Amino acid sequence: MPALATTSDGFLLHGDPFRILSGAMHYFRVHPDQWADRLRKARLMGLNTVETYLPWNLHQPEPGTLVLDGLLDLPRFLRLAAAEGLHVLLRPGPFICAEWDGGGLPHWLTTDPDIRLRTSDPRFTEAVDRYLDLLLPPLLPYMAASGGPVIAVQVENEYGAYGDDIAYLKHIEHALRSRGVEELLFTCDQTAGDHLRNGTLPGVLATGTFGSRVEESLRRLREAQPEGPLMCSEFWIGWFDHWGGPHHGRDAEDAAADLDRLLSAGASVNIYMFHGGTNFGYTNGANHHHAYVPTVTSYDYDAPLTESGDPGPKYHAFREVIARHASVPDEPVPVPSPKLAPTTVRLTHRTPLIPAAGRPVRAKDPLSADDMGRRAGYTLYRTTVPTPGHGLLHFEGGVGDRAQVFLDGAPAGVLERERYEETLPVHVPRADAVLDVLVENMGRVNYGPRIGVPKGLLGPVTFMGRPLQDWDCHALPLDDAPSPTTLTATPSTPAPSTPEATDPEAVAPESAPTGTLTSRVPVPEAFASSGPAFHHGTFDVRTPADAFLSLPGWIKGQAWINGFHLGRYWNRGPQRTLYVPAPILRRGVNDLVLLELHGATTSDAHLTDVPDLGPTGP
Repeated sequence: MPALATTSDGFLLHGDPFRILSGAMHYFRVHPDQWADRLRKARLMGLNTVETYLPWNLHQPEPGTLVLDGLLDLPRFLRLAAAEGLHVLLRPGPFICAEWDGGGLPHWLTTDPDIRLRTSDPRFTEAVDRYLDLLLPPLLPYMAASGGPVIAVQVENEYGAYGDDIAYLKHIEHALRSRGVEELLFTCDQTAGDHLRNGTLPGVLATGTFGSRVEESLRRLREAQPEGPLMCSEFWIGWFDHWGGPHHGRDAEDAAADLDRLLSAGASVNIYMFHGGTNFGYTNGANHHHAYVPTVTSYDYDAPLTESGDPGPKYHAFREVIARHASVPDEPVPVPSPKLAPTTVRLTHRTPLIPAAGRPVRAKDPLSADDMGRRAGYTLYRTTVPTPGHGLLHFEGGVGDRAQVFLDGAPAGVLERERYEETLPVHVPRADAVLDVLVENMGRVNYGPRIGVPKGLLGPVTFMGRPLQDWDCHALPLDDAPSPTTLTATPSTPAPSTPEATDPEAVAPESAPTGTLTSRVPVPEAFASSGPAFHHGTFDVRTPADAFLSLPGWIKGQAWINGFHLGRYWNRGPQRTLYVPAPILRRGVNDLVLLELHGATTSDAHLTDVPDLGPTGP
C-alpha cells in the first residue's frame, strides 16, 4: 500500500487523514543555493507539500544521457524538501507545458517530423522508456516507499486538452509502475469540455486544474470521478507574460477568496505557482494559437512568493486562509531579502558577435536551426546577391523566429514570425553584395499541435523572384558568454542618440556577426564598428545580495553576470528588469556581459533594488 492512499472523499497518509496543501515551485527556475530558503517559506505559509515538474529536455539533452547537477540536481532538491518537513508531488511528464521551451520535450526528439508526439507511437514511447530507465533509479530512494518525501507522481500532463490515446496513458502508467514507482499516481486536466474524459485513467486519481468558478469546477470533477478525493492540482492564482503584452496580475483578496472556497469544500490543493522563479538562459517557451507569442524571462506569475523570493500580498492573504483550515507554523512570517544598493555598471569594452562554430555548413538553400542541431539561441546565414537595385527579398516559409537582415554589413530590416512576415523590401548596393541573416530562436512552443515547429530560416530565399543559393550556415554557440579576457579591448561607444535608436520597430538592427568566419563569403568591414556585439563591464560588490538588472537605452539581447546566463532582455516589455540572484554575485569584482543585437544609446547598465515587470494588466 502506498504511503498516500485515497478514501471515498479524501486522503490517508500512513493511515491518518491528510489534506494536501501544496505549492508549485520548479527547482530548475530557482538558483540551487536558494532552494532551502524558498522551501522554508513554503512551510511558513502553511503548506505541507511542494510540487514540481521535471524538464525532460534539460535532464536529457542528448539520447542516452542524464543530467542531475546544478539547476537540475533534483535529488538535492528532494533532500532539502524532506529536511524542511515537506512532502513532494512529482510531475515528470514526459510533457510538462509549464511555459517551458518545447513543453519539456527534447529537441532531438521533436525534430523528427514523422514522430507522433504524446501518442502510443512506438518511436515516442520507446524514447520515453529509455529516459525513464535512466531517470527513475536515482529518484527511487526519495519515494515515500523508501522513506523519502515523494508521496505522489503524475501521469502525463493535462493530456485531455491534447488527445484521447488511452493506450498511451496506460503505457506511461505501466512505465512508472514497472520501474519501481509504488506511490499514488494521478492525472490532471482542465475541468471544461471533454478534458477530464479524455485525460483520465481507471484506477488513477483524477484531479482538476482551474483558477476560479470553484464550485462548478469541483462539481465537474465529481461527475467525472464519483468517489475519491477532490483536488485542484493547479489552482491558478496568477498568470505568465508574453513579450509585447501586459504584466498579468490577480487581486490577492480575489484569489484568497477562491482558495477559501476550495478548502471549505474539503478539497486538497496545489497552488500554481507558489514561487514562479525565472526562465534563465534560453528556457522560456512560447504559445502559438492565432499568432506566435514568446514568454518573457521572468516567471514571477504574480505568485505569493515573488521572483526574488519575497512574500507578496498573496503570501499573507493565503496564510490567513490556510490558518482557518489547518495549523500554520507559529513562527515569524518571512521578511524581504536584502537587496544590493543601486549600482551603475559602465560597459567599457566591446567586441562584435563572432560565430565561433568552426566551419560553416554549406548548402544550396538555408538549413533550419534544427537541421544544424541547435536547440536554442542563434543561427547566422550568409550568401551574396548577384543583382543590385531595389526589390523584394522573399523568405519562403518565413523565419523562426526573428531575423535581422544586413547587406554589406548595413542593416536592411527585421522580420518576425509573430507578424507572419515573409517579404522585406531592400536596396542591394552592388552586384555580389554580402547578405547576412541573423536569426534568433525566441522560444519553442510549449502547448498544442505546434510543438516541434523548426527554427532558423524555414525555406529558400529569393531576391526579385530569383533564387539566392550557396549559403554558409552557422550555428552560433551562445549558451555561454565569452570570457571577459577574450573580449576585444575596444571601448564601448553608444550609438547616436536619436528617438529611433531605442525603438526596434522604427530602426533596423545595426549589423551581424564579424570575425574569423571560415566562409566562402568575405565578412563586411562594417561589422567591426557597429551591430550585434558583446559588451563587458565590471562592478564591485561588498556583500552579495539580490538585485535587478535594468537596461534603459539598450534594445534587445542576452545578459550574463559572472558567467551565469540571466536570460533575454527586450525593450518591447513588459519586463524591464532581469532578476539577479544573490548567489551568482561575489565579493569584490563582478563581470557583466551583454549581447546587444541592435546597439545602445548608452554605455551604462544599472543594478537596482526594485523589480520592474511592467504595468499590471488583466
